Amino acid sequence: MGILADDLTNRRKRLSYRCWHRGTKELDLLIGSFADRYLGELDGRQLDDLEALLRVPEPILYDWLLGKSQPPADYDSEVTRLLLAFQFKPPLQS
Repeated sequence: MGILADDLTNRRKRLSYRCWHRGTKELDLLIGSFADRYLGELDGRQLDDLEALLRVPEPILYDWLLGKSQPPADYDSEVTRLLLAFQFKPPLQS
């Protein structure tokens, strides 16, 4: 594995942790599940976009995800669109 690949791997690991530990359990489940699904596919620019989303205050981001408000144009990115379209599916209970 090259240095760049190692950097992306470490960055993805840090982002995964941040996605699963935002604050409220509801948002952790949504963003964390999204990260589990897509982080391995995101390139460096898309990881930048995800990091920008993680800097959005939790109540605002939650309203975007619930469709109560729309993200401003400066957050219009492929990652934002993926997140807004993401369908959370809770694990099956046994």
